[in-house]
Amino acid sequence: MIPFRPLSLAVAATLAGAALPSFGQEMASYATTTEVKLTSDVRSRGVSDSFNRPGAKLGVQIAHESGLVGLAEFATVSKKQFLGGEGLGVTLAGGYRFGDPEGWHFGVGLATELFPGAQFEAPHGFDMATGSPTDWRRTKYDSAFALAEVGYGALEARLMNVISKNYRGANTGGVCGTMLSTMADPMPGLACYARGDQNSRGSWLFDLGYKFELNPTTTLNLHGGYQKIANFKEANFADYAVGVTHKRWGYSWSAEWVTTRTRVRELYLAFDGDKVRATDNDRLVLSVSRSF
Repeated sequence: MIPFRPLSLAVAATLAGAALPSFGQEMASYATTTEVKLTSDVRSRGVSDSFNRPGAKLGVQIAHESGLVGLAEFATVSKKQFLGGEGLGVTLAGGYRFGDPEGWHFGVGLATELFPGAQFEAPHGFDMATGSPTDWRRTKYDSAFALAEVGYGALEARLMNVISKNYRGANTGGVCGTMLSTMADPMPGLACYARGDQNSRGSWLFDLGYKFELNPTTTLNLHGGYQKIANFKEANFADYAVGVTHKRWGYSWSAEWVTTRTRVRELYLAFDGDKVRATDNDRLVLSVSRSF
């Protein structure tokens, strides 16, 4: 069974960044930016989506001078984590941002995250008398969100609420089933099933970021996040990151130390044949990107 996976919150950061180019500079009615990124690990909220392996991202942002902004992002993900899929994660988002970039600024938006073809099958019930799983169903990893942000200067706070039925497959089958099949002690998994069949609509995702310019070409990046999953406190966790981005030869070079504090680590294990790998481990992530 596939372990439950956390959301790639790059949409929030990218949505915010996409609106900013219109501040403080003259531009046409709209501006389009395309970014290509290679990274040593595709991480979402501190957890790997690429099975701790290198990956790539392609993002296209369109920002109108009125504050309207749109985003399409494509990222490579692991087929061992997103079962049955094409190894692709797609993020689509749109929103509106307003305010003073040097002072208070705000934004609202909607987003969806899609994993074409990816889905898993898991039991949504458990017969305590016979000790058998019941009510097997298929679940997709696709999710949808409402987004709000508020910032002051280089400080950005973002809040996302899950408006789809499930958040990356987080339901009774995805969470309770994974716990029961991977934990040495079956009691937490059985207790999870005893709460009844539930989904994760209404989950909350929080992020706080700050960027400090060390010099004209180098920036210190600080990040802290927390996810509170509706009906499944076992999947709640915090993530933190500190990194440096340096611009040179037309590219942005980044090094970032990423760490997470998960409550039930078994939800963030991935299987590679007979081997089991943790995807929530501390890691130094290196990346290089270029915008056009």
